[in-house]
Amino acid sequence: MWNSIILISFLNITINGSVITVKSKIIIVEDEVIIALDLKLRLENLGYNVLDTVFNGQDAIKKIGKTTPDLVLMDIQLNGDRDGIDVAKQIHTLFNIPFIYLTGSHDNSLLERAKQTDPLGFVTKPFDETEIQK
Repeated sequence: MWNSIILISFLNITINGSVITVKSKIIIVEDEVIIALDLKLRLENLGYNVLDTVFNGQDAIKKIGKTTPDLVLMDIQLNGDRDGIDVAKQIHTLFNIPFIYLTGSHDNSLLERAKQTDPLGFVTKPFDETEIQK
């Protein structure tokens, strides 16, 4: 089974020779509303900047194109005609934005398919605070 670890990075921005550290901007793509809102609140309580939570792939592509997050947390098994793996591939192709998969699946073929997309990592559901902080 995958190790449950999430790496949420910091951005170092240099302005007039001074380095400022800023928390990453994150978008959550999760079709289970309660899980999405719980994750959003947990991340915000840890000080992260959650730009938005979207519930399907089409809205994810639109929102990411408008907001340019630093990181996407992507549910592998989205409802609808496209799963999270297909959406993550498109996000990577269009925007070159890194992503971390959220999954409750133990289906090895699905996880192997997801692994081929080079995610930063996987977080298994249900998750706890230690899994969503660095």
